[in-house]
Amino acid sequence: MSQEVRYVAIGDSFTEGVGDELPDGTVRGWADLVAQGWADSRGEAISYANLAVRGKLIGPIVDEQLERALALNPTHLSFNGGGNDMLRPRTPIARVADVFSQVLRRCDEEGVTMIVLSGANPSAQLPLSGLIQRRGDELSRAVTERIRGRDDLVVALNWPDAELSDPSFWSADRLHMNSRGHHRVAARVLEALGERPPAQWWRLDEADSAVSLSRARYFREHLGPWLRRRLTGTSSGDGRPAKYGDWLTVQPRATA
Repeated sequence: MSQEVRYVAIGDSFTEGVGDELPDGTVRGWADLVAQGWADSRGEAISYANLAVRGKLIGPIVDEQLERALALNPTHLSFNGGGNDMLRPRTPIARVADVFSQVLRRCDEEGVTMIVLSGANPSAQLPLSGLIQRRGDELSRAVTERIRGRDDLVVALNWPDAELSDPSFWSADRLHMNSRGHHRVAARVLEALGERPPAQWWRLDEADSAVSLSRARYFREHLGPWLRRRLTGTSSGDGRPAKYGDWLTVQPRATA
């Protein structure tokens, strides 16, 4: 019998699934898709928890989520963070990489397989695109250096994926991927795990996948509120609980 899989995800809006909204208003996202795809590929149920909360900087992600996640005794832990830090030019990239190394060290100490992700690159469609591109490249290099020679890790890097930068993979706020983007990320993670993602997940065909807003509407509905939160020191995740704070059992879907 194969080893039981207990998969926990920690992170920010990327891991929570913001941008991949379901008809009832809840968010799904790549981590939920990975859990389901993993169960489907194995043909066995897996346990899944997701402690991610949108808007979190990398420090609070680790302070509030890491030990809680490890206390669940997982076999696998996925971690992504630093995207919100990267958007703050005064935050040293080396500090973000040091926190990443802390997560890696704790996973090693607890015997947990770490799933390493980088976020996709939204810079082409954002204000200050050149700055975001440079800082994202710097963070990507720093993390890659920290995992050099670690063949025991599961690595699914999305920042270098040029196709994911296409607007058709992004939601109206231009900062979070839409369902199409989350499916592509999930396919990459499942492939890195040695599982079989559905082929269509790599380039999901969605007629309404790309949302284009006028400059004025984009500022009013998305950029303006984001700037106000930066100025007031608030977060979109303030007061939000973990997405799934305890284990869920994900059953494989029946196939024909």
